Amino acid sequence: MRKFKFQIAAAFTAGIMLIGTSCEDFLDVPVVGQLSEAQLTSLEGIDATLIGAYSQVNGRDQRMSSPSNWVWGSIRGGDANKGTDPGDFATINPIQRFEANPTIDVIENNWQGLYEGIARVNSTLRLLAMRGDDVSDAQAANIEGQARFLRGHYYFELWRNYNRVPLMTENNDYGTEEFNEIRNDQDVLPLVIADFQFAVDNLPATQAQVGRVNSWAAKSYLGKVYMYQQRFSDAKQLFDDVISSGVTSNGLNYGLVPYYDDMFRGANDNHQESIWAYQSAAGTGSVNNANPEFDLNFPYNTGPNGPGNCCGFFQPSFSFVNSFRTNSQGLPLIDNSFNQPANRVANDQGIGSSASFTPDSGNLDPRLDHTVGRRGIPYLDWQDHPGEAWIRNQPNGGPYSPKKYVYQRAEQGSFQDNSSWTPGYTGINIMIIRFADVLLMAAEAEVELGNLERARELVNRVRERAMNSVLLREDGSMAANYVVGLYESPWTDANVARQAVRFERKIELGMEGQRFYDLVRWGIAKEELDLYFALDASILQSALGGSSFTVGRDELLPIPQFQIDLMGTDRLIQNPGFN
Repeated sequence: MRKFKFQIAAAFTAGIMLIGTSCEDFLDVPVVGQLSEAQLTSLEGIDATLIGAYSQVNGRDQRMSSPSNWVWGSIRGGDANKGTDPGDFATINPIQRFEANPTIDVIENNWQGLYEGIARVNSTLRLLAMRGDDVSDAQAANIEGQARFLRGHYYFELWRNYNRVPLMTENNDYGTEEFNEIRNDQDVLPLVIADFQFAVDNLPATQAQVGRVNSWAAKSYLGKVYMYQQRFSDAKQLFDDVISSGVTSNGLNYGLVPYYDDMFRGANDNHQESIWAYQSAAGTGSVNNANPEFDLNFPYNTGPNGPGNCCGFFQPSFSFVNSFRTNSQGLPLIDNSFNQPANRVANDQGIGSSASFTPDSGNLDPRLDHTVGRRGIPYLDWQDHPGEAWIRNQPNGGPYSPKKYVYQRAEQGSFQDNSSWTPGYTGINIMIIRFADVLLMAAEAEVELGNLERARELVNRVRERAMNSVLLREDGSMAANYVVGLYESPWTDANVARQAVRFERKIELGMEGQRFYDLVRWGIAKEELDLYFALDASILQSALGGSSFTVGRDELLPIPQFQIDLMGTDRLIQNPGFN
């Protein structure tokens, strides 16, 4: 059942110098193993270091540096609340309240994990510069393209979280004289763009191993970077090419997976919608090869009739769930009226599992029930979600459970790992960029360029898949009243079209770590998060009461104080509002 994946283990050398100040023999530690330069600079050696750079993408033991961004993108974006108990992983509490400070450990974890990835890339590039005779020019270009793609990714994640960060390449990384002069006084985006452009120009269209990035993934990611710079014409050019001609690393033409939930199932990994995903595997002997950052994000106390059994984190918000309400034409309420009392989705907040509850009967987009676990609706192939019995602390997190990337009952033992303290490690690939994301970024670019009808066409392509993704019960009946329609009338108002595209990103990519970064780049974080806090904080008062977003500060995270202490205040300047 298990498909081939990268062996996510790195072959690295470590030089350890012990400087003794006494003649104690036990301070003399002999070298226990060593790789020669010829081994390291061979094709096999260089490729091993490259695989090590890939392996850091999921964060491994530094869960908060994963590109799933479930805290940084989804919780900060209002898709979800931290959930669970207030005392469990309490350092996330100030993140969701926008009360971050530079000493919080999860911020340090994010910084360290991303720079670990950069260090591994730079090691690969230094070895590549000394490559042996068995490395051809074509192989070197492919390896460098992959490495620079990964470095572009790591720096882009840092840029989105901190803006100006120390810029280290293979030429000035740790151990060089130049390292001592590094400061966070440069814009890293030119390097990010140069790295992705190199990958576009030098990577092949397909790869021998599906987990390796290709030129089409590089074009997609470069287009995404351009969207953050509002370079809409440049982004459109790339997206047009990707949409019309792009293929996955294993040669599949890009397209939408026909049924929404199927893209989150392990058996379908590396499908036609997966532009770039980190490769996950269960049963390898290390849960770090699975999804180590998601082990907490399952319903609580499920026993044998539910997944994970721990720990109740990452609970979808009330405001997010209400966003799936549709009108009589099956269109979303893009005027933000979804949180008005008449439009709110019925929920079981404060209602015990033994008490009766009738699920919402109004019009809903079916993507809700592929994204959110809610009472009375089938939770994958386990059972109907029982409500409060699977929620650790309703007053702290609400009544909902996450659903994307949660393993099915049928996936136990194949795409789920039982080797650690919790069964909540899966071998389901996590998509960093998928085709629907590109379609909606392309639609956004078209709106900004005045091509409203092309934008409507692209949005409707995504919505058509939603129409074909209704959740059915075992008897063939719909699990809820799903009503989804297309935008049939021509788009003539740019402001309305813009709002429609942005709302579609919210419901299509919800709980995938995108929302906060979208809000910031659109310049509407304050107004959207005020809308979220107005409802969720009124219900979850102990968790969110008094929370607010401060413009000019909360768009970024503070630079970790530990890093400032290491490098000095003259070299690392703290972000505004965190001194």
